[in-house]
Order: sequence, then structure tokens, then C-alpha cells
Amino acid sequence: MYPHHIDAGDAGEAGDGGDQDTWPAAARGGPAGGPVPPDDSPNHPGTPHGSDGPDGPDRPDDPLGSHGPHASHGPHEPGGPDGSGGSDGPGGSDGSGGSDGPGGSDGSGGSDGPGGPGGAGSRGGRGAGREPRIPLPRTPVEDGGLPQSAPSPAPPPAPPAPARGAAVQHVPLVLEHQVLTSLLGAWALAVCSPEEAAAVDAHLGACATCAEEAGRLRRAVALLQRPESLDLDLALRNRVLDGCLARRPPRIPVPEWATPYDAETARLDALLQDIGDADWHTPVRLRWFSADGTASRRATVAGVVAHLLAVDGLVAVALGLPDPLGEIPAPNPAPASRTEAYWRASHLPPTRAVRAPWRAQSHDLVRTVSFTGSGAGRMPVSYGDFELPLHDAMVDRAFECWVHAEDIAQAVAYPYGPPSPRHLNRMIDLAARMLPAALAQRRRAGTAAPGGHRHLVAAGAPGRSLRLEIEGSGGGEWLIPLDSPAAGSAAHEVAHVALDGVEFCRLTAGRVPPEEAAAGQDGDREAIRDVLFAAASLSRM
Repeated sequence: MYPHHIDAGDAGEAGDGGDQDTWPAAARGGPAGGPVPPDDSPNHPGTPHGSDGPDGPDRPDDPLGSHGPHASHGPHEPGGPDGSGGSDGPGGSDGSGGSDGPGGSDGSGGSDGPGGPGGAGSRGGRGAGREPRIPLPRTPVEDGGLPQSAPSPAPPPAPPAPARGAAVQHVPLVLEHQVLTSLLGAWALAVCSPEEAAAVDAHLGACATCAEEAGRLRRAVALLQRPESLDLDLALRNRVLDGCLARRPPRIPVPEWATPYDAETARLDALLQDIGDADWHTPVRLRWFSADGTASRRATVAGVVAHLLAVDGLVAVALGLPDPLGEIPAPNPAPASRTEAYWRASHLPPTRAVRAPWRAQSHDLVRTVSFTGSGAGRMPVSYGDFELPLHDAMVDRAFECWVHAEDIAQAVAYPYGPPSPRHLNRMIDLAARMLPAALAQRRRAGTAAPGGHRHLVAAGAPGRSLRLEIEGSGGGEWLIPLDSPAAGSAAHEVAHVALDGVEFCRLTAGRVPPEEAAAGQDGDREAIRDVLFAAASLSRM
């Protein structure tokens, strides 16, 4: 046997046309090519089946190739593998006439010869100009010789999140008619999901039967629970204060006729605290009744508070407190004149800064009348062309505070209710007591018709009267004298008027025209008209 060596030029070739691998398929011992070791035998796993493998000839174009494991390993005889007549001889695989000879695979005329794919003598000798094929590294083997498993594929990327503030698109549901009908109850209670509610809404536009049933269910749901206001009860403050005062009476109580002003200024202050800076410049239209018509003045929320500050200053001056106008001259002490003077003196339109002096003045007024006591209630307060006692002036200022607070609340869309019944009754009583004087003034001015049934009475004697019935909380009945401002008499009643308490107050504030006042009327129509117009003439800016 010749010593084995690996031909670098033959590395990886088991035979022409056969399977290639990274290991050499044959070992040669000399120039003539020694016997091929059994590298492709079953004892050498991993070696590809070459031309001498157990699978038969590896070259389909070699009719004289070996057929079995012993074909290329026979003795060197003429008919053997290396003899002239053997498989490596003239008709053999390495002979001159064999598959590696002139007509063989490695000979000059073989498949690897000059016309072969491997160049001249690429298997019999080293091919000229062909680089050696170096075996590539095998795949690393782990855990019992098994090839390493391929890495698992990466998970698909998550869909991009919607942008902040972007509307979420809901896929519309497609439901059957029976399912949509079963959802009508939940839809009426507003407990459906957005997708279900959208599907029901779309179905109601096309199905009249379901739309009628949905309407009945919605009306039934409305009867289950009445919507309640989120605002606190107006009487809650009075109940809390009454409970506190019942347990611990104040050392210096607030007079009963000053409590409406204390309550209404507190309510307006709470409204002003809730509104924003921009709301202070919201336009507000001040309206009042004048000369058988409606007058108005444009202002802002801050301007209305400044108006209350200026007019409340009349009571402050009467009590010896500082005048909010200061050195600002006013043509006369009338409320409208003082308001216009205060507005003109401001270099800029009033802002929310006016709240602080108004609030401080209202606190000073309540504190001062409390220390003065109930005996100071008859102190006169001048309004320019008329006077009111202090106890009536405080009720009048409470009434104006409520009316203008409603104007502000309507401008800024703020919920605001009427005063408590006890305070509302005091305001109605004041207006009813002022009606005879207002009616007499209108007759002197010729704006009230004397009427065909008018008759003169002695001073202080009762004359014709009108019964004013105020309905609702805080209401009552008053006899309004028509011919003598002294007193009314039920024996001489000629007319009867019924009004809601809040409606009557808005009539006297100039917010409701007298022709549109919702009043129940009975009796002398002319007397009723005169009283309604006299009530409207009590209003002022």
C-alpha cells in the first residue's frame, strides 16, 4: 500500500458528476495513483457516496465504472483495478484507456482532460491554474450532535398608536332587526356601548316601528327620575343660619329688615367668584320702564357691579360711611346720575377689580345697621326725587341686587333663582306699599286716565280699591287704594288682579312690559291697567 496523502486539488470531489462534500473523496500514493482507501465505506459516515459507493456508479456517463464496494480496491492485475485491462487500465477507471485515461475522466481525453470540465489532468495530476478548494467549516453541533435550530422569527411590529387627540374610528356594527329591537331598552337608558348606540340610531332612521317604540321608552325613562339641579337649595343657607343661631344667638343680631340685603349680596358675590376674567366684559343690557315705554342702557358685568356700588353708596352716606364716588361730582343724588358719573370718571372700562370695593361696602352696611339697631330703621335715605326709610331702603337695595344679579347670570349663562320666600315677601310688600304714590304721580303727569267712575273722597277716607293677589311662595293679598293714598277698603273693591310673585317683581323691575304681564284680571279694566302701569313705573336704572 502506498502512503496516503490528500491532494488539495481533489478536495471535495468524490467523482465527476457525483455529490460534492467538504472532505476529500480519494487519497493517492504516487504518480500512478495508488489504491483508493475505503473513505466512502459505511464505517466513514459523512463521506459522500462516490463512484465506488454502495449505491452503484456515481457517473452515469462511465459505462465501465465500478459497481460495488470492491470495484476499485481489487489487486493490481492486468484485469484488476490498476492493470491494463482492469478498471484502472485501458478499460479501467485510472488506465490509459479507462475512464481516467485518454477517454477516461482524468486522462487527457477524459471528462477532466483538455475537453473535460476540470482542465488537463485535474484528477491524474494537479490542474494548472485551478485554485485548491478549501473545506468550509461545518455547522456547529450541540446537544447530541443535532444541528442548532434556526432562530424564531421576530414578531410582527405593533400597529402605530393613534396620535394624541385623534378621533377613534368606531367600526359600525351590522346587527339584525331582532337584535336591534332587543337593544331599545338599553338605548333608552343610555347604557349601550358607543357602537351599539350608533347602530340603533342608524336603525331608528329607517324603521318607523322601532322609532315609535324608542320614543315611548324614552318618555318612560323620563318619568322614572326627574332631573335635579346641582345647585344648592336657596333656603339651605337660611336653614343653616337659623340652626346655628338657635343654638348660639349672636351678640349683635342683624335686623330682620336687613337680612334680605345680606343674603342677596352674598348670592351675587358667589356668582362673581365663579365667573372668569373674560366674563366680566360680557355685555349686559339694563332695562327699565319710562314714559309708557321701555328704556335700556348697555353695560358690562363689571359695569353693573359698579352701578350697584354707586347706588348702594346712597345708604352708606346716610349711615355716615365713606361715599364710593369720593371726589367724583354727580349732578344730583339720583341713582342714574351717580352711576353715569362713576362710569365717566373711570379712565378704563370697569374690570373685576370693582368687586372688592363693592363687597367691602356691602359688609360695612350690614355691620353698621347691626350696630345701630332696629331703632335706626326710620332714618331717611334720599334717592334724589324721593326718600325711603332705612328699613325700606335696605329691602330696596336687596331687590335691586337680585334683579341685576339675574341680568348678569343671564349674560354669562349662570343658573340663578329667586330669593327665599320670606325675603321675596318683603320685596313684594315694599312694591305694593309704593303703588299708591306711583299711581298718583302718573295721574298728576296725565299718563293715567282718570276714568269715568272716578270719584273724590275726603282725605284719609277709604275710596275705591283693587285687590292685588300674589300667588306662589312669598305671596299674599294687598288692597291698593285707587282714589286715596291713605288706605284701601274691601267694601269698595272694584277690581281683582292675580299675579305670580316672581312675575310681579319682574314687572316692577321693568323686565316685563305691563301689556305682557300674565295676570288674572276681574273687574274694572281701566283700574287694572293703571295699577299694572304704575307697578312698571317703579323701575329705574
